[in-house]
This record gives sequence, C-alpha cells and structure tokens, in this order.
Amino acid sequence: MHVAKPLPSYLVQRYQGWRATAYSENRAWYKRLATEGQRPRAMIISCCDSRVHVTSIFGADQGEFFIHRNIANLVPPHSPDGLQHGTSATIEYAVTALKVAHIVVLGHSSCGGVKGCHDMCSGKAPELEQDSSFVGRWMDLLRGGYEKVQSLPEAEQVLALEHQAVLTSLDNLMTFPFVKDAVESGALSLHGLWHDIGEGSLFEYNAEHDRFSVI
Repeated sequence: MHVAKPLPSYLVQRYQGWRATAYSENRAWYKRLATEGQRPRAMIISCCDSRVHVTSIFGADQGEFFIHRNIANLVPPHSPDGLQHGTSATIEYAVTALKVAHIVVLGHSSCGGVKGCHDMCSGKAPELEQDSSFVGRWMDLLRGGYEKVQSLPEAEQVLALEHQAVLTSLDNLMTFPFVKDAVESGALSLHGLWHDIGEGSLFEYNAEHDRFSVI
C-alpha cells in the first residue's frame, strides 16, 4: 500500500520560488553540474539537527560539498560484515570514487543525540538501553567517549561529550583502510569542528594541543 501524500503547499511554494529565482539565474551552472557530474572539494559529516546548516555556514555552492548527515555526526569503525552501513558506504564513495581532498566532521552545541548518549550512559534514559532503540544502539558508538568525560563536573560533561563525538569519528575514520591510505599519502586530510549554534562560532580541533580552538 502506498502512503505517500502530496507535498504541503508551503514546500511547493518555496520550490517554485527557488526555480524562478536561484535556478533561473544560474541555469547554465546547474546544466553543467548535470552533464559533467560532481567534483566536490570536501566531504562534510554533520548531525541531522535542522539547526546545523552546513552550506550556509561555509557559503558553499551546489556541487562543492558531499554531505552526509546522521545522529550526532558519528562515524562507526570499519566493519565489513555484510550488513548495510549507510555512513560507511558514503565515506567509501567520497574517498574512492569522488577523491575528495578533505573530510570534515562537524559537531555542534545542544546536540540531542549526544545528550541522549549522556543520559543513557548515566542511567537516566533506560528506554535507550532497549535493544529495540535504534538511537540507543547508534549512540553506543559514543560510550567510550562518555567514559572519558564522566569524571568531569556534571555541568561540563555534555559539551565535552559533544567534542568526543567529533574525536571518536576522526579516530574511526582512520580504521577504514582506504581512508588511512589516502591520509598517509597526503591525498586526504581530516578535520574536526564544533559549531556553537547560538553564537555562530566555529571551533577547530588542534591535534598538537589536543583542544578545540575558535576559528
């Protein structure tokens, strides 16, 4: 049984407005993208959170970023077990087919996924411990990060865990052989960022000093 319904009118109106303005003014560029294919400079791995607007933050044009979004911008470790892995497949395509030069992991403030992981690991969200919870099993990826921040004052733990989500993803990226090879050859560089939504600020992870610093 098909359950799809027509788009809400406000989305139809926004699309028509876009096609009449942005598309119409840049028709040749869109035609070129369609015929020549994509050549993105970077892959961005960000959270699904609707408040994180990657292309706006970086002023990116169509065709510039290859974007993957999931709960809490997490990358699982390399695990070729024959199951379906959306994030891993996207990374493989970005690195081996598109040959991106950069992978950016972008975390952010007030992340609901990270807060859920914190609540789950601290015993405040038993529903996420259920095997039936997709969110809980996904946030298991960040349990090791929680162990690193649980000794901090409670008021500091969630922010620190948001940072750990970025670092966990960077570490897990290097477990993919094709990522590791590209990084070691100099063809690919990895970057960790954290975005403060309310302040509009962006922090970059400095591996040498092991901290996030404002850009």
